[in-house]
Amino acid sequence: MYKNKKVIVVMPAYNAAQTLTRTYEEVMQQEIVDLVIVVDDCSKDETKQVASQLPNTLVYVHDKNLGYGGNQKSCYRLAVEHGGDIVIMVHPDYQYTPKLIPSMAALIGNGLYDCVLASRVLGGYALKGGMPWWRYIANRFLTLTENILMGAKLSEYHTGYRAFSRKLLQDIDFERDSNDFVFDNQMLAQILWKNYTIAEVSCPTKYFTEASSINFYRSVKYGFGCLGTAMSFFFSKIGLGKAQIFRESEESIAQDLKATNLSHQ
Repeated sequence: MYKNKKVIVVMPAYNAAQTLTRTYEEVMQQEIVDLVIVVDDCSKDETKQVASQLPNTLVYVHDKNLGYGGNQKSCYRLAVEHGGDIVIMVHPDYQYTPKLIPSMAALIGNGLYDCVLASRVLGGYALKGGMPWWRYIANRFLTLTENILMGAKLSEYHTGYRAFSRKLLQDIDFERDSNDFVFDNQMLAQILWKNYTIAEVSCPTKYFTEASSINFYRSVKYGFGCLGTAMSFFFSKIGLGKAQIFRESEESIAQDLKATNLSHQ
């Protein structure tokens, strides 16, 4: 708990058996985490068995591989269903240190922000932590372009270490987003579309053999997906059509109409 708010850590896992326990132990050392949710995206290793041995952990296993985005959708649905007020995604590959959990939770728990990103770029930790130079250059180019097109000033859009308030998760229709890696980017675009302010904290990171990382081809595909999302955002803002992920759901529209009608009575 943090100030009577339930803190849930979600871990989208795929073939994470070697690093899951180490990540979990450091998560629980932070002392404010009420529940860990591990969603196993049909791993080929012993991820399910390892996760099942961890105390205070809910384990959910996909019948088939849904992809990184599909995994996160399950994580956030389950976190909301289990009463999470502050939901923090931590990759179970131990690439990001769980020691930032209290800081990220505080920014949300004190009502300052609804979204917090742990940035590898702030403080210059990306290259120091072993990020390949080509990945770093791509990160900087994509971030600059996305900031211009979406009117934001983030240091990076591509970190996998994120925290959200319950309010935001219920407000953002992330089910419309891709099941692939570009889910991360689409969700941030939706958050900016809804005019939420995104906070960032500096995060040391490390690249090693067991840490998950997409290959060059998937990275290129992801990069074009990010550019496509940013362009869709820009054109939607200036009124040249509206991308599906930025459209209000029928339920939201109905609620707005109802509130408007009540205000006129």
